[in-house]
Amino acid sequence: MIYWIFLALAIVAEITGTLSMKWATMSENHSGFIVMLVMIALSYIFLSFAVKKIALGVAYALWEGIGIVLITVLSVRLFDEPLSTLKVAGLTTLVLGIVLIKSGTRKAVRQEREHVAV
Repeated sequence: MIYWIFLALAIVAEITGTLSMKWATMSENHSGFIVMLVMIALSYIFLSFAVKKIALGVAYALWEGIGIVLITVLSVRLFDEPLSTLKVAGLTTLVLGIVLIKSGTRKAVRQEREHVAV
C-alpha cells in the first residue's frame, strides 16, 4: 500500500512542478522555477520508490497519464488554455490505454502465479 502512496505523491509532485513551469514563465520572479525543480526532483524520487513493488510499466503509465490529464484540466482552468475536441479525444484514448495496461498487468501476475503453482 505504501508504494501506491509513493506513486500518488509522485503524481502530485509532477503536476505541481509542471504547473509551476507555466507559472514561472508568466511571473517576474524566479520562485516558480525553484518550485518546479524541487517538485520534479521529488516526483522522480517518489516514482523510484513506487517501482520497487509496482510494475514499472503500470507505475509509469499512471504517473505520466494521470499527470497529463490533470495538467491539461488544470491548465484550462488556471491559465485559460483552450481544450479542443481533438484534445479531449486524445485524453480519452490515453485513459483507455492506462486502463488496458493496468488490466493486462494484473492478468499477467495471476497467470505467472498459476504457472508456478502447477
